Amino acid sequence: MVLAISFLEAPLKFRAPGVTLPLGLGIGRVVFAALNRVEVLFALALAACLVAGPRTTTAVVLGAAVVLVLLVQLVAVRPALTRRSDRVLAGETGPRSHAHLGYIGLEVLKVAALLAFGIVSL
Repeated sequence: MVLAISFLEAPLKFRAPGVTLPLGLGIGRVVFAALNRVEVLFALALAACLVAGPRTTTAVVLGAAVVLVLLVQLVAVRPALTRRSDRVLAGETGPRSHAHLGYIGLEVLKVAALLAFGIVSL
């Protein structure tokens, strides 16, 4: 889901005919809010599995890294992105947000941790 939404849907939607910046931002806010809700549910399930089942230290560290990255995205970065999109939707212009680059960087870290966690878990 992270790969499909963050690295395919998000950048491609702005290339579709007729998609304006406000429309794209509105779609992105809805899609990422839904993605983040599902990610929180999966993070809770991951934590429960790590607590209840057999686990290695590496799996626990990688699972914790995934959850930590998600928390940083939700608590530190998403609010800044929401404020920025609120200003753009209100018609303001200004410099591009560095928070967006931070979110992308965190997505890359999250995907790497998820991949490593999957490999270790196998």
